[in-house]
Amino acid sequence: MPARAGVGETSNYFAQLFALVRQSVARLARPPSHSRRAEAARRAARHVLLLAAILGAVIIALMYALDVPEIRLMPPRGTAALWPVRILTDFGRAAFVLWLLAAMLFAVALAYPRVRGTSRSLLIGFATRLQFLLLAVAVPLFAGELIKWIVGRGRPFVGGEADAFKFAHFAGTEAYASFPSAHAITAFALAFAISAVWPQARAAMTVYAILIALSRLVLLAHHPSDVVAGALIGVIGAMFVRYWFAARRLGFAIHRGGVIVPLVGPSFGHLKRVARDAFAP
Repeated sequence: MPARAGVGETSNYFAQLFALVRQSVARLARPPSHSRRAEAARRAARHVLLLAAILGAVIIALMYALDVPEIRLMPPRGTAALWPVRILTDFGRAAFVLWLLAAMLFAVALAYPRVRGTSRSLLIGFATRLQFLLLAVAVPLFAGELIKWIVGRGRPFVGGEADAFKFAHFAGTEAYASFPSAHAITAFALAFAISAVWPQARAAMTVYAILIALSRLVLLAHHPSDVVAGALIGVIGAMFVRYWFAARRLGFAIHRGGVIVPLVGPSFGHLKRVARDAFAP
């Protein structure tokens, strides 16, 4: 009998896990239902157009006026003294950020069948926010990789010369994958997304994103215009994902005038208590 009971408990655990995954996908894919979604869409479109116009002009100006002078001022690639910068820049690596968020989401999914009542509601709220963070980074990264392939801009000093207009469209090689910066996309998308969920973190996340962008310049991985383009794509992509969630009443509310605000989520103390209950022996 104990063996059969153990099999039954395991089967029920995985059934609940599968149901959670299915419900999560269904919530993301359902039609938008918020009554103010049209206002939010118009507001977001205005912001995107303004950002694109301003930063688009900045990108063009940088390509003509600053890209070449800036890379000539940077230390040579492989400079030993830059090891702290190489460590710093890895915190903006797409794989690091995406795997970290995916691991956190996986841990929440594993804990879900082990708790009941209010604890489940708290976990679902936290999982919704983790889903938002993951998609807010992944969506602009996908767009950025497509743009990289199409544009095919050479990285600094490819070919041995400082040339801001060295292109090999559709090359698909690392040497011609400078525009836009994937690290900048990741850092600014993550900074926007975390600030959207937890506004009190905005200052710290802004500093994080700027430091990651600067590290790409110091390491001669990108031109200044590449990191500005990455920042633009990261923010716009994260804005799109935030609207997608808000229109479906997931993690965000839409106030009068189309202003998207975060819903109150579980506190760190609540999550710590739920984790202790879920994984207690």
